[in-house]
Amino acid sequence: MEYAPDLRRLYVYASFVKLEHAVFSLPAIFAGALLGMREWPPLRLTLLMLTAAAGARTVAMGLNRLVDVAIDARNPRTRNRELPRAAMQPREAWWIVVIACGGYVAAAAAIAPICLRLSAIPVVLFFVYPYLKRVTAFAHLGLGVAWSMGPVAGWIAAAQSLSGVTEVAWLWLFSVLWVTGFDIIYATMDEAFDREAGLHSLPARLGKQPALRMAALLHAAAFGALCLLWYKQLYTDISLVWLAAIGALFLWQHLVAARRPEFAFFKLNGAIGFLVLGFIAMGV
Repeated sequence: MEYAPDLRRLYVYASFVKLEHAVFSLPAIFAGALLGMREWPPLRLTLLMLTAAAGARTVAMGLNRLVDVAIDARNPRTRNRELPRAAMQPREAWWIVVIACGGYVAAAAAIAPICLRLSAIPVVLFFVYPYLKRVTAFAHLGLGVAWSMGPVAGWIAAAQSLSGVTEVAWLWLFSVLWVTGFDIIYATMDEAFDREAGLHSLPARLGKQPALRMAALLHAAAFGALCLLWYKQLYTDISLVWLAAIGALFLWQHLVAARRPEFAFFKLNGAIGFLVLGFIAMGV
């Protein structure tokens, strides 16, 4: 029983960084690596990529929570998060971000010099993104661009060079459009609060239904990017089956998004991430 307080603290820290949201980023990172190597990365590279991904993911969520703590404290949906309810102190959150950033940079350096040289780019995007909703309804696109660094990073980690990086262009475009779309779905849960608080989410600007239609158009374009990826680089029958499954989940997502936005955002998009990894694995 003497370890119970420490375990509770670890639970608070894990909840703070939302470890479960790694289901969005990890599959895309390794999908990029598969495109770069045409096979699964060796064990050492896999472990280093996992370390870098975990560090970067923690930095992204930690910065988001720190920047938005005052907004989260006013929002009924988010006021019970760790910082607003004082389950954690800001200095603890900053330590988590600093340690995670150190692990991320160390892993990037161990993968290849080019990964170290480029490692600051995602961190800058992670820091800028939370401020965007204060000034523009295109904030969702900011998350899409920041998150899309994952498959590009996976490709560079595998290739250890920028030569030929355009091979990951269709996967990058899919990632931008996919994440922008599902962030709009997520934002529908805060439509009224964002409007009252003067935040510039698309649902607050356009209303829920027009925003969901925009998300559907973005996801249709994202699926189109995957179709082009299949046609140009992954032309196999089995990968086509996976592509069809991804299309079915996109359709399901938008049939339920208005009534069950959290299910559409987390459960279905989490599944889409792993289907995309399978789709690329079957193609290469």
